[in-house]
Amino acid sequence: MTTLEDLGRFGVYTFDFERQPPALIRDSVRELEERGWPAFWFPEVGGREAFSLAGFLLASTERLHVVNGIAQVTARSARAAHGAAALLAEAYPGRHLLGLGLGQGRPGTKPLTAMAEYLDELDGFDEPVPRVLAAYGPKMLELARDRAQGAHTYHVTPGHTAQAREILGPDAFLGVEHAVLFETDPDRARAVAREHLHVYLTTPFNVAKFRRLGYTEEEIAHGGSDRIIDDLVFWGDLDTIVTKLHAHLEAGANHVAIQVVGIEPGRSALPRWRELGEALLP
Repeated sequence: MTTLEDLGRFGVYTFDFERQPPALIRDSVRELEERGWPAFWFPEVGGREAFSLAGFLLASTERLHVVNGIAQVTARSARAAHGAAALLAEAYPGRHLLGLGLGQGRPGTKPLTAMAEYLDELDGFDEPVPRVLAAYGPKMLELARDRAQGAHTYHVTPGHTAQAREILGPDAFLGVEHAVLFETDPDRARAVAREHLHVYLTTPFNVAKFRRLGYTEEEIAHGGSDRIIDDLVFWGDLDTIVTKLHAHLEAGANHVAIQVVGIEPGRSALPRWRELGEALLP
């Protein structure tokens, strides 16, 4: 079983492997492992299938912890998810963590109900697998506390991290994704950050999340205010970014999964992962 402490304080999060060739993916994760990164997180957004990619990453490395962040519950039955996660747990002991989330949700079903029903099915199997839940609102965080090892959040602020820790209590795991951008010019940084955040600032689920974080409709609309952009994408030089990332740990996160944005199409984020590793890893 995965020991969540083994994930370390910082990990890498990226969408890039949804479209990169397998040889480049293999070389990248091997270098991350060699440089001491303890954990690698990736989403499932319509590209590569979550468990197939997890298996490939695990087979390509020897020590790296691989986290589905998230595997969509609408993409497969609970039986299929359990079978895949159980196989990875047996084949790569202690190195795979199943992160579950709703993705696009189930039409006509409330998110909390859909997740609870999915967990009911998972709990019907004899062999449990460790899991964390994508959670933002109080009730989903409570579900993550009560029926999983903890929660995984995405595009939130250190203020939300503090609120989540209060709900989760002292013992549950809290992993937080945060986007970073290596750009010191404010205008250029915010232009790139707005492009990255556009889909999140225009979808109802995320808009509701940002409203709960205290942003007004005006701050969310029209590409986002400077305040929300600066809060959701930490931009600047290396020292500035590192300082801001530590704010999540100070607010109660166990682990911060870092998503580097602003990488040109066809290029790799590896140079930035190298810089971050030198600054953040023991």
